[in-house]
Amino acid sequence: MTDNHHQIAGLLLAAGGGRRLGGRPKALLEHRGRPLVEHAVGVLRAAGCERVHVVLGARAEAVRERARLAGCVLVDNPEWERGMGTSLRAGLDSLAGTGARAALVSLVDQPGIGPQAVARVLAAYRDERSLVSAAYDGVRGHPVLLGATHWAGIAARATGDRGARVYLKEHSGAVTLVECGDVARPYDIDTEADLVHLE
Repeated sequence: MTDNHHQIAGLLLAAGGGRRLGGRPKALLEHRGRPLVEHAVGVLRAAGCERVHVVLGARAEAVRERARLAGCVLVDNPEWERGMGTSLRAGLDSLAGTGARAALVSLVDQPGIGPQAVARVLAAYRDERSLVSAAYDGVRGHPVLLGATHWAGIAARATGDRGARVYLKEHSGAVTLVECGDVARPYDIDTEADLVHLE
């Protein structure tokens, strides 16, 4: 682990309402006996993120009650129904003034992405101008590391269900891709059929 790690905050987007899962919030889906949000925080910590901000939305009160999230900064996104872009904006806003020089953004509904992949993305951090993305067989995925100099530009373009995608596309020449296909599987838990991935 490098000395840089305290400059990088983990940012977990966990606000989704699970519309295609019959309205079950993704943060509360069970995985290995605990809520998925708790599992995802554990992955970030295991990879070396000491500071973790968690953006909550759907059933935020229930998530606070049921998940053990001690030591995390919990960020409420009242606009979560308008899509992931609002959660990314809320999360980046919450990091302003904390001294964080980069945000490592992960999604609560990707339990196939574990500490090894996250650690690889963290290891590619250089400074607050860094843009790093995990790749799976060469295709950009999550997690992504967003240096602080990019936050305002990313927030300006994060609308609806688009998070950092538009910005990363516009700046693709500056993005460092880190292949993680050998250590992680980037599926999402979006529909009933995807629940087979949970244990």
